[in-house]
Amino acid sequence: MKIKADLSILDIIGHLIVWVVLIIITFGIALFFFPYSFSRFVINRTSVVDPAGVERKMVCDINLFSNIGHIILWMLISLVTFGLGYIFYFYRVWNYALNNSRIE
Repeated sequence: MKIKADLSILDIIGHLIVWVVLIIITFGIALFFFPYSFSRFVINRTSVVDPAGVERKMVCDINLFSNIGHIILWMLISLVTFGLGYIFYFYRVWNYALNNSRIE
């Protein structure tokens, strides 16, 4: 099986512009919601191609606001560790997003 991602430059630029504006408006608080959006953005544009050439789309079943408790916990960890915890948070969100994804 192969994994195929369909990410265009325009999609990426649009996604980044929206999030840069949100990060500026919220004085950085949106940075804690960004990893969820980023992982969902990539996963939802990814397909699995089997050896016969059949392409099946991946779907990430998370949303930005379903894990407020998780976000608050990692905000506190990031503040206490002076930002170092955010690096681990990004990986944990990817782990969560992949575990809550399916193939259609």
